[in-house]
Amino acid sequence: MPNSETVKEALNKKAAFGKDLDLDHYDERADETIEVDDLESSEYKKYMEQVGIMADEMDRTGTLLFVDNNPSHCSTKLQEGIEMMSTKQALARYDGLKDYFWKAMDPTKDKYTAKTYLEDGDGYFIRVKSGYHIKNPVQTCMLLNKDKSIQNVHNIVIVEDNASLEMLTGCSTAHHANDALHVGVSEIFVGDNANLTFSMIHSWGKQTGVRPRTNCIVGKNSNYTNNYVILNPVGSLQSFPVATLGDNSSATYNTMCIAHENSEIDTGGMVNLNGFQSKAQILSRSISMGGHMTARGRMVGNAPEAKGHLECRSIILKDGGATLAIPELEAHIADVEMTHEAAVGKIAQDQIEYIMSRGLSEDDAVSLIVKGFLSGGIKGLPPELQRELDEAIAKANVGD
Repeated sequence: MPNSETVKEALNKKAAFGKDLDLDHYDERADETIEVDDLESSEYKKYMEQVGIMADEMDRTGTLLFVDNNPSHCSTKLQEGIEMMSTKQALARYDGLKDYFWKAMDPTKDKYTAKTYLEDGDGYFIRVKSGYHIKNPVQTCMLLNKDKSIQNVHNIVIVEDNASLEMLTGCSTAHHANDALHVGVSEIFVGDNANLTFSMIHSWGKQTGVRPRTNCIVGKNSNYTNNYVILNPVGSLQSFPVATLGDNSSATYNTMCIAHENSEIDTGGMVNLNGFQSKAQILSRSISMGGHMTARGRMVGNAPEAKGHLECRSIILKDGGATLAIPELEAHIADVEMTHEAAVGKIAQDQIEYIMSRGLSEDDAVSLIVKGFLSGGIKGLPPELQRELDEAIAKANVGD
């Protein structure tokens, strides 16, 4: 790891993409620990449930809730092979997590990672031991609860060799904390012959700044799926997760976004195809409802017989915003196969008229088409996560 002085210099380093946010704007420390024993009776229940977090914890292996910068709730069901705790607890238990702590992510990447490093941000630590396949998803929730504050969290997820895990992480802003900033640094390690599905459903405030920073290292013969969904208004969101693949491994990124008026969203993902016969898909579906939407995808082919595909589809529902698709393919050897396609347009009038002929209003017809477009954006989700996504789409404010 670099020394603190080197990281301090990075506090002035703008992110490669997205709007530059002034960290000094967020001047409130949010270090109070808020204990939440019962999620169902918690005042935060409504915020959790709108991002797929089940307060009754049914069909979940465990739950980790952070309110601002401290853990508020941690519960696990009795299942061998999984550990869940705060990052700081794991650092104390495992002698600093020397093989994982700031190993996948460079803290000097930009001002947001540097801030998290220097603030020594806590977060969640989840580890699945070798040979274990966790039956039900784990759920985590990051909640902003203090206005003008920064949430700096540092998460570590480890799925060891011959293991598997499904994760749902829902993040949200309390109404009174609209003008706050979330910075979530996540380092993910997937071993050999292992599988991880990492799904994020976010619902922020109209002024909230959001800067997730996620890097994943994937071993041999393994699969990593990263799903990202944001359907409600947000101030400024910028996310560009990176995965690096080993031999015969695969990564799939699915992104689903609605850019409402005054929202600025810049999302996508990057995959380094470093392993022999590694494969990747980066798929994006987005809608501009007067907001600014940028969808990025980047693949780098570094190994023989690597294959990848980028696909971006966008609908513009309202004038005044913008949508931009930026696919990038980079190859360093001859024996790779990578493709991309992008499409931007509007909803066909004959589709609207056909649905209206069935008795629906024009607004309802547009809403139905949009929700069908979004629902087709992510394939192969576990049934539990598909239900959560369908509910989020049903609640989304589209077509109005």
